[in-house]
Amino acid sequence: MVRLTAWVRGRVQGVGFRWWTRARALELGLVGWASNLADGRVEVVAEGPRESCERLLSLLRTGDTPGRVEGVVERWSDAKRSIAGFVER
Repeated sequence: MVRLTAWVRGRVQGVGFRWWTRARALELGLVGWASNLADGRVEVVAEGPRESCERLLSLLRTGDTPGRVEGVVERWSDAKRSIAGFVER
């Protein structure tokens, strides 16, 4: 089990991006959250099997998302296992 933290920049606030991310994460069996940041980015934190987190990261980068993704920066760490469900913050 791993934790993926991804910071997504572009036109990703106010366009359904967090909802879309939540739906994809739940389909992949991940837990975590998607949260708007004050600087216009969205922070995505997802925990689960590495393969599922890699798939979510790939989906975030496809450009087939609401809004317009200009870039994604990622960080990997061990899962903290203290999260239940996947929420929009």
